[in-house]
Amino acid sequence: MKGIVIKAYSGYYYVHNGCDEYVCSLRGRFRHEKQQVVVGDRVELEVRPGRAGVIVKVRPRCSLLLRPTIANTEQAVIVFSVRQPEPNPGLLERFLIAAIINKVEPLICFNKVDLAAEDEMELVSRYQAAFRVIQTSTITGVGLDRLIELLRGKISVFAGPSGVGKSTILNAILPGLKLKTGEIGKKLKRGKHTTRHVELIPLPQGGMVADAPGFSSLELPDLKPEDLSRCFPEMERYRGQCYFTGCLHDREPECAVKEAVESGSIDKIRYQQYLDFLQELKSRRRY
Repeated sequence: MKGIVIKAYSGYYYVHNGCDEYVCSLRGRFRHEKQQVVVGDRVELEVRPGRAGVIVKVRPRCSLLLRPTIANTEQAVIVFSVRQPEPNPGLLERFLIAAIINKVEPLICFNKVDLAAEDEMELVSRYQAAFRVIQTSTITGVGLDRLIELLRGKISVFAGPSGVGKSTILNAILPGLKLKTGEIGKKLKRGKHTTRHVELIPLPQGGMVADAPGFSSLELPDLKPEDLSRCFPEMERYRGQCYFTGCLHDREPECAVKEAVESGSIDKIRYQQYLDFLQELKSRRRY
């Protein structure tokens, strides 16, 4: 039988075959070969009585995210609140880079828009030119119908910091789900971690979605400095137009990207974030 691992807990793997769920163990050779099985893996299993089974094969993966750890994701819904907690653009950029280099399509979801005035939405407009962006509120319901459509038929993972409302959104679009949600700490203005592990949840309109633990920090993936611009779509459009082949868009003359920044075609704040990441990657390679 074929299925997909929807959760892993205490050494057992819960496999969904489209109709039923099976509690599975691993065939011994997986441990000997140190082959890891993660949520999202498409597997083959031998069925045992009582909806139990043994995973005998893991099929090749299309993608693998490590923070959170989940395989074969097609879409990463990167959730940030516009307020409570205040958004961290640098962390958002790190989530975007992680999705892009793992060939997972990012969808930025700015939540809690009911808390912000129109003149406080500059952060949203900064990303609309380069990425798919949606604005949501579980209080007013804005954007939720659109989000449901964007999830249809895909395997998606909700990722972002703690307290931005990932679980609250899923509870709103999947009545009866009752995921645990947390309050914002009054002192630090940060969210509390409520999701402890990754689990894929089947959607009634088709597809699956995972609510992942929140992260307050995220390491840049192991990238070559010359590959960083590929993670900035608005910069990637100028590939091949710079004077120097392999231009890092930093101090080189006749750089098409820097000219686009000066003309306003590329957001200056996004470009500065690129330069900060570039310096971080260069520093790694010195050791």
